Amino acid sequence: MDQERRAQWLRGVLDLCVLALLRHRESYGYELAQSLDGAGVGPIQGGTLYPVLLRLQRTGLVTARWREGAAGPARKYYRITPVGIETLQRTAVDWDAFTSGVGVILREVQTR
Repeated sequence: MDQERRAQWLRGVLDLCVLALLRHRESYGYELAQSLDGAGVGPIQGGTLYPVLLRLQRTGLVTARWREGAAGPARKYYRITPVGIETLQRTAVDWDAFTSGVGVILREVQTR
């Protein structure tokens, strides 16, 4: 996959993906990066992920708190807020409508 194209797509949906992962349970940055990679989004560097988490926190879509680690340093855990859940639900509907339209166009190209 073209890396520049992937980066552009990622900039548009990383917030949504992070909120979707956090709807299941609170998580820390490295764990979120691993989940994104495991889901097929690909590797996400901390320099990409942490500004997204900070922006989500500043806009009230997630909260953060430090928690002591059992076998290591404290970690900053993120949790989605009620406003974050509402935003996720609304944006997921918008994303689905958008990708469905793009899918229709691209399926036509793939079948020729």
